[in-house]
Amino acid sequence: MIIALDGPAASGKGTLARRLAEHFDLAHLDTGLLYRAVGHAVRKAGHDPADPSAAEAAAQALALSDLDDPALRSDAAGQAASQVAAIPGVRAALVELQRRFARTPPGGKRGAVLDGRDIGTVICPDAEAKLYVTASREVRAERRHKELLKSGLDSIYARVLRDLEERDARDAARVAAPLKPAADAFVLDTTALDADQAFKTALDYILSRCGRGR
Repeated sequence: MIIALDGPAASGKGTLARRLAEHFDLAHLDTGLLYRAVGHAVRKAGHDPADPSAAEAAAQALALSDLDDPALRSDAAGQAASQVAAIPGVRAALVELQRRFARTPPGGKRGAVLDGRDIGTVICPDAEAKLYVTASREVRAERRHKELLKSGLDSIYARVLRDLEERDARDAARVAAPLKPAADAFVLDTTALDADQAFKTALDYILSRCGRGR
């Protein structure tokens, strides 16, 4: 059983993916952390995340254990992730890692939940259930702003909103796997939904697709 969740930053897909994985007892992979890890590694090495050769080398050397670094949750890592994700060679290096996770989930799990930007369109086009989680840009910026403050980090709403606008533009315009819903994805707008409401809506959809016996 593979569940694919795609959507822009701060749409709520990460929280939703974790809850769905727990509910169905599936493995979970936040694929955005892969790109954050690559971007962070490039920056840490003193290179520009937009440099294809540096970014591709970092992607090829990436291991799942690298995803545990708390620095990957920073805004700087998020911006770097958006830059490296626009590089075709980086995406190519990470595609097989993600597909392998879906095919053979760790821990003996019977399936996986993957969330990211191109899971339903590129990584797992045959997933049993695909969701595209979105929300208004203003609501997403407010969520991200509160998340940063809660983490003890400095944050200014206007700057967060501007950063989201820039990331959305890059994600939608990139040549390699631009951000868009899969043709058969269920579009879940969480603008007016809290986490519990979003979970219930997603769960009802998945059960309708995969059967009530899950």
